Amino acid sequence: MPRNKDLTGMKFGSLTVLDKTDGKENGYTRWKCQCVCKRICIVNTKRLRSVKNIDCGFHSKKVYRGSIAHDLTNQKFGQLTVINRAENTKRVSWVCQCTCGKQFIVRAQDLKNGKVISCGCHRKYPLIQGKIDLKNQRFGRLVAQYSTCKRNKKGSVYWHCVCDCGNELDVTEDCLVHGHYKSCGCLKQEIKDSINQQLTFVDGSCVQWLKHRKSRKDNKSGFRGIYPTPSGKWKVMIGLQNKRFYIGTFDSYDKAIEIRLNAESVLHDGFVQAYESWQAKSQKDPEWAKDNPFFFKVKRLDNQFQIQTNIKEKV
Repeated sequence: MPRNKDLTGMKFGSLTVLDKTDGKENGYTRWKCQCVCKRICIVNTKRLRSVKNIDCGFHSKKVYRGSIAHDLTNQKFGQLTVINRAENTKRVSWVCQCTCGKQFIVRAQDLKNGKVISCGCHRKYPLIQGKIDLKNQRFGRLVAQYSTCKRNKKGSVYWHCVCDCGNELDVTEDCLVHGHYKSCGCLKQEIKDSINQQLTFVDGSCVQWLKHRKSRKDNKSGFRGIYPTPSGKWKVMIGLQNKRFYIGTFDSYDKAIEIRLNAESVLHDGFVQAYESWQAKSQKDPEWAKDNPFFFKVKRLDNQFQIQTNIKEKV
């Protein structure tokens, strides 16, 4: 059958082609069809030709009692809105979307008798006019005040919330329920400030991190500062004071670790020892500290580290 043949008036399964539409689907012409159940549907040429016993999708399917499925599309049952008929199920079932955004399949019988009214989220929070009632409930520092008319792409309702710090903001229902939002942002900032107060940063380097250094969880080699190369070798790097130094590339993984540890001893341990010596002296003589700010400068020359510091103790 030619691809562009006029199919008007032709029958395919339970469908009769009424007219050709302007739109296309995946490059195939779309046709306005009428099913034997009198419903109108739009089907492309490929489906008309290839699907055996095609129908509108709501046509009678042989279920245990042999009755024609009652169309529940767009009907609401509790927090659920029916989207469309589910395919290939023994019992008549429907794809439903909950107010929290989750979609799942429910049997028609369970929808009609009220056995299923949500995806399960209603068990934790009561319902109010088809929505989860979060009014006056606390989520971290946020207290939900009232639901708004806004919804996100998943259909989740925005709730107007007040933070303990006084700021107000709208947060989606699912973000509140699942703990993604616990404040207006002030909690995160306080944690960040608290961490910064506990840590000592000198010239862009954290003294505590250098003293208790560990390998990153996303390190591919298993050891900090060592990286595998496409040739099967191991590249060694080290950082200090917002600078990165290339140490070398080695055939042996054990050799790379040895070189990295030596570099840490010279740079990281040397930096910490120098700073702690300077800090101890500055506490005893604050006037000296004002005239002699901490100084620790590193250069890489001839494959060796050259260090300049104003601390006389051995580094």
